[in-house]
Amino acid sequence: MIAIHNNKSKHLFQYLWIDYCNANNIPYKLVDCYSNDIVEELKGCSALMWHYNQAGFKDIVMAKSLLFSLEQSGMNVFPNFNTAWHFDDKVGQKYLLEALKINLVKTWVFYDRETAKQWIEQTSFPKVFKLRGGAGSQNVRLVHSKKEADLLVKKAFGKGFPAYDGWGSLKERIRKWRLGKANAKEVVKGIVRMVQPPRYAKVIGSEMNYLYFQEFIPNNDSDIRIVVIDGKAFGIKRMNRENDFRASGSGFIRYEKEQIDEIFVKEAFAIHKKLNAQCIAYDFVYDADKKPLVIEISFGFANAGYNDCEGYWDELLQWYPGKFNPYGWMVELMRTNAK
Repeated sequence: MIAIHNNKSKHLFQYLWIDYCNANNIPYKLVDCYSNDIVEELKGCSALMWHYNQAGFKDIVMAKSLLFSLEQSGMNVFPNFNTAWHFDDKVGQKYLLEALKINLVKTWVFYDRETAKQWIEQTSFPKVFKLRGGAGSQNVRLVHSKKEADLLVKKAFGKGFPAYDGWGSLKERIRKWRLGKANAKEVVKGIVRMVQPPRYAKVIGSEMNYLYFQEFIPNNDSDIRIVVIDGKAFGIKRMNRENDFRASGSGFIRYEKEQIDEIFVKEAFAIHKKLNAQCIAYDFVYDADKKPLVIEISFGFANAGYNDCEGYWDELLQWYPGKFNPYGWMVELMRTNAK
């Protein structure tokens, strides 16, 4: 029997797993992963599935600890360690992808003021600044000059950066409202959060004592996201915001197969084998020679953004047109591994 964390959010995978199990007569049990007795509650279950949230203040505290402890005990879990230890951790991803010799956008991380300032003096600009966490281009900005970079050094090794950028979030909500992609309630919520940040930001605290930059790769008007699950892949093309280099979270998505260069699909499958992961979304851009570069990776994704995908590929790059259910693939992966 598969255990599924009972989370009511429609933005997470749980209800899609439940729908699949109900439609296919697959036994499952809803559990509360926050329960003190969760280990006892899982007795008799062959697997636990939990799409935890990087913005969930309780999930931040305990999700990985629970999942990886259960995995070490022999239980089949989704996401497992190889899939999720680096989730919402761009610093960890840098080391992982470099160690596996994967083509990552050139990335620098500094842990002291002087080393960072020395690098700034000899590097060229612009560069992309990021915090280690954040989705939808949150906590991402283009740094145009040494002066801007020096200010970031001062802040990184001083009071630090808030995990939640209230002003940036409000501007993004207003942008989406003007495009008809968000309602007025979202804008009001953004205004409130300027004064009262979400609880997860308080749990994380200030981001400090490190500084993260990536090379700015010009001449990309979009990025490509390829999701790989159990020998199958699907993807979307995310167009940049207007007069902006950022694509993630823009809301401008292309789903047509011809919009996605299969070089990205092939690269995603190759990386996936190296990671030995269950489910990973890979964000790519072209380098100057039109070859794939990884920006970052994530096990989770906003499910609504993929409902219009036209089909999927297998590892031989054979195309299967039509609707498909990647959340069912996740369930079947757990059932296969449990046998």
